[in-house]
Amino acid sequence: MKRKITYLVVILAGMQLFGGCKKYLEINPQERVLLDNYYKTPQDAFAALVSIYDRFGFQSGGLYDKVAIMDAASDDQVAGGGGPSDINDLQVVNTFTLNSQTGPQGYLWNKGYAGIFRANVFLSKIGGINMDATLKARYTGEAKALRAIFYFDLVRFFKNIPLLTSEVDPKQIYDVLQVAPADVYALIEKDLTEAIPGLPNTVQGASEGGRLTKGAAQAVLGKVYLQQAKYAQAAEQFALVNGTTPGQANATYGYKLLTNFGDLFKVNNKFNTESILEIVHSNASNGGWGDAGASEGNLLNIIVGPRGYKPVLASAPDYYSGYSFLVFTKEFFDFIHFDPRNKATVANLDSLEKNGIATYEKGYQNSGYFLEKTIGRVADKAPTGQTELNFPQNSYEIRLADTYMLEAESILQSGGAVGPGSRAYLLLNAVRARVGLNPVAVTMDNIMKERRLELAGEGHRFPDLVRWGKAATVLAYKGFTANKNEIFPIPQAELNNTKILQNKEYGGTK
Repeated sequence: MKRKITYLVVILAGMQLFGGCKKYLEINPQERVLLDNYYKTPQDAFAALVSIYDRFGFQSGGLYDKVAIMDAASDDQVAGGGGPSDINDLQVVNTFTLNSQTGPQGYLWNKGYAGIFRANVFLSKIGGINMDATLKARYTGEAKALRAIFYFDLVRFFKNIPLLTSEVDPKQIYDVLQVAPADVYALIEKDLTEAIPGLPNTVQGASEGGRLTKGAAQAVLGKVYLQQAKYAQAAEQFALVNGTTPGQANATYGYKLLTNFGDLFKVNNKFNTESILEIVHSNASNGGWGDAGASEGNLLNIIVGPRGYKPVLASAPDYYSGYSFLVFTKEFFDFIHFDPRNKATVANLDSLEKNGIATYEKGYQNSGYFLEKTIGRVADKAPTGQTELNFPQNSYEIRLADTYMLEAESILQSGGAVGPGSRAYLLLNAVRARVGLNPVAVTMDNIMKERRLELAGEGHRFPDLVRWGKAATVLAYKGFTANKNEIFPIPQAELNNTKILQNKEYGGTK
């Protein structure tokens, strides 16, 4: 936020589109491209657009991302790791002892505002490029939708934030003020509404996987409306994404629930019919420890793996030994144990050990229950580079089961029909039918249970609890304080010598 960016450096290194955009290279100053001399051609516009996507998928050099933060804050998982200070940013989220100087909020803030800065520059320059009008509308739509996504995270996580819609003069950077959250939401809605018409209905996964589509932007807009309790508007957007008949393919976008729940998490099943928006990862970037956060690999894959894992029998899973973070609690295991999604969600290392199949070292806060969905596998080892940093599994930002349940919730909350045969009933129970479960009534209790079972370990539980007003009760055992820990403290670095004020929940005046 405070760094003056004088040069625009965009590097495309021959890797899969948007899977290779986070690779940083050392470049001599004379080889850099001055911003004033850039944005001349469609190729310049495309490369600059990639640089915005770069921040969307950016991970912390501390080996975590947004999903890890949300998981550590939830009641389903604990930070774990090798000890009480291992990846301390996750530990203090887990215990809700974070403050302005300690915690992952610097990563969240910087990721968001770096993306917004790049989007603002892009939007101010693309109008001057002579290029195909349809392509320009698409690029503009992608930039606006990405800016909306950055702001949506920032306003949910920090509430009182600056609203920047254009480049800021370096002389004025320390005078930026915060605005009311309603103003931020208004821009988010405007950006997404303006972006949607220019976006394509579908993209080819092999060449453009990870890029925004109409359906993805509509899904984000639905979430934005739902967050503000605009239930009817949320339901309208989700209906466009979910299609006419729940359980059948969306005729416009092709979205459809996968038949097999476990197939969602197979590394080679990227951009499947249930995927609405993914963050792309690759095992071909040659990333190393010198800049772990810039690696193309999915860092969640290594941190959630069982520590010191050793197969004993040939039938043992081919887990790659990891760092034992974000283990499930015994309470969550008991909750999901007899659900059909258990096996694809939870890796029961204690069971493997008791049956002589494999052994592992017991990490901090060990429960024996690991995040099966995203454990790195030996079969997916990188051909080059540091193995730990280069696992290729993509991450779902949004998938169809998520939007099915959110539409059902929106219909229920708006007073719509929810009885047997209603759209809300069909949506909720299509998610259950996929795993062989019988229908249930559309109630908030059933929706909350279903989201917990379906989306475990995917970063949704904590934001859900906050949105439902349940966090203070459910997370009290972790140290959650009501009317405080629903948001994060603004990083101290953003307060020093600026007009930005700390949130009152953390001793500030804003």
